[in-house]
Amino acid sequence: MAKPERTIQEQIALLQSRNMTFRNIVNAPHFLANISYYRLKGYWWEMQDDKINHHFANGSYFEDVIDIYNFDRNFRLIVFNAIERIEIALRTKLIYQLSLNYGPYWYLNPGIFQDPKRFASFLSKINIDMSNSSEEFIIKHFENHPDELPESWKSLEVLTLGTLSKLYSNLKHQLPEKNIIAKEFGINNQKYLASWLLTITVIRNIIAHHGRLWNRVIINKYDWPPSSPESLLSYIPNNYQRRKIFPILSAIIYMNNKISPGHHIKQELLNLFSQFSAIQLNRMGFPANWQQEPVWQ
Repeated sequence: MAKPERTIQEQIALLQSRNMTFRNIVNAPHFLANISYYRLKGYWWEMQDDKINHHFANGSYFEDVIDIYNFDRNFRLIVFNAIERIEIALRTKLIYQLSLNYGPYWYLNPGIFQDPKRFASFLSKINIDMSNSSEEFIIKHFENHPDELPESWKSLEVLTLGTLSKLYSNLKHQLPEKNIIAKEFGINNQKYLASWLLTITVIRNIIAHHGRLWNRVIINKYDWPPSSPESLLSYIPNNYQRRKIFPILSAIIYMNNKISPGHHIKQELLNLFSQFSAIQLNRMGFPANWQQEPVWQ
């Protein structure tokens, strides 16, 4: 049965009936008029001492929910910036390494890909992406060459991180270029880069749809290398630990250290954590001594 619609005042009354406290209830309607009740549920879920009846523990403040929401919004912006650098670097490295050895149309060459079905699916998708693209350089290409797909340095520019990740993953393992790209990201074996990229794509899509990262369960499973050329974490996170964002966030910073030396991503995160010092980072999988971990020092 569908739940009844409620006015903002009714939403506030419902929260109060469930033991939510307001430091300044006058401001609450403004927040609920601009951030939906349903969206905020993800941020106050952990404050409930009875999740069946949705009763809040004593000391649960609405304003603390807004603080977590604002923290998460800023956190997502920083992580998105870090992922964008990885996406651009991956695109650049694929184009450079593979064009030099297999020509400008290497991405249309079935001989360098492992799985024919995945390759066929990729061809179908890239044809759709090219047809739908509003990029001027793609439109100009088809005006001049109506029966030819563009060279890789044009076509890959309109592909999403998800498509690029799948493209990299499906390259034959024995291609030396696949391992060269992994090493340029600071990873000894291409299988770990492929695994990380697929998970980073999931995170990127969560952010793109304004989803919550704070306390998010990362459902996509990924591999972790037993060692790395430079220090990352002092331990190998187990599958349970990888369900929270800390390990893959550490990997994102590690990759940025390689592709964008001198970046300010880590410092921006540290500043954010300082600004929102009440936020429980352990809810995001941060261990007690996270600042002593090599990549965070």
